[in-house]
Amino acid sequence: MSTKDFIEKDYYKVLGVPRDATEAEIKKAYRKLARENHPDANKGDARAEERFKDVSEAYDVLGDVKRRKEYDEARALFGGGGFRPGPGAGGQQFNFDLGDLFGGTPGGPGGPGGPGGPAGGFGGGGIGDVFGGLFNRGGAGTRTTAPRRGQDVESEVTLSFTEAVSGATVPLRMSSSAACKACSGTGDKNGTPRVCPTCVGTGQVSRGGGGGFSLTDPCVDCKGRGLIAQDPCSVCRGSGRATSSRTMQVRIPAGVGDGQRIRLRGKGAPGERGGPAGDLYVVVHVDDHPVFGRRGDNLTITVPVSFTEAALGGEISVPTLGGPPVTLKLPPGTPGGRTMRARGKGAVRKDGSLGDLLVTIEVVVPRDLSEPARKALEEYRAAAGDEDPRAALFEAAKGE
Repeated sequence: MSTKDFIEKDYYKVLGVPRDATEAEIKKAYRKLARENHPDANKGDARAEERFKDVSEAYDVLGDVKRRKEYDEARALFGGGGFRPGPGAGGQQFNFDLGDLFGGTPGGPGGPGGPGGPAGGFGGGGIGDVFGGLFNRGGAGTRTTAPRRGQDVESEVTLSFTEAVSGATVPLRMSSSAACKACSGTGDKNGTPRVCPTCVGTGQVSRGGGGGFSLTDPCVDCKGRGLIAQDPCSVCRGSGRATSSRTMQVRIPAGVGDGQRIRLRGKGAPGERGGPAGDLYVVVHVDDHPVFGRRGDNLTITVPVSFTEAALGGEISVPTLGGPPVTLKLPPGTPGGRTMRARGKGAVRKDGSLGDLLVTIEVVVPRDLSEPARKALEEYRAAAGDEDPRAALFEAAKGE
């Protein structure tokens, strides 16, 4: 994005969230708008595609805590016409470098690309990278168009319960902006664009900002590319960029949870002018299982047992997910609702170990009794006496 975009665009308005929105609210708004305007869901709709790009650009800034802070600071300082020369400044030229003031001169100590400084690009350079590109001292010199990091891409995948627990490799189809294949990213049908005469290939032009400053804007003639197509490509219309769809195999790690967001570095949209690719974020959805549930790294299951098994005790066989059943020893007098633990039969943890299988006992009361069974229960009731299991409950209900 250009410095002008960074200062003037209201990314909060693009996502439809307030300025004090939380990270979760920003993410929720982005996911909703991205699904509504995704190119795959709006074939041939140029407005939806442009809207999708705007939403992605807004989230690229607001979805990152550091970049959002820089954006808020820049908007507060410059968005309302701030940082103007004070009274008496007149036409004085200010001989200091905002790059030095906000984090080092590019290539110098502490600056982007210099010793002790970030590697370069907007994402890790601090607020000095923003202001350093906004102002030129006295308008002297020219700026070359810097490499641009590709946009981050977000996609979604739905896994079965078993795939989420065991891990899976799934095909993922993505659409993102990339160099046009028809013209090899040049924007020219013959691959021979000419240098823009307006910006002399820099992609930027300067205009007076008052007080000795000059503001740098993207060149309107070449749209910030520094090149102009002599015979515009019919596919990308001279922009050099086109929507590219690709299918890649993505490995989802074992033990992933429903709603988890996985980051794959360098698997997003390709960069421009030699810049690095963005990242791919995969939001995982997990289908329910008819038998098993999930509680963190542990799996859960409810196992029915008969009245006699619960009263007399014994051994019961319990199924596991994708493995042989396990045998648990049921103590005599086991009440319904009690949870037992089968160790090492749960989901895979991050360190590779296994969680447990939590087995909840459910005592089943038969609806239909045979005559011998009924007589046996009558004899049991007579033998058990008049003990009231609810007596303690009524005493507790009285209170003090």
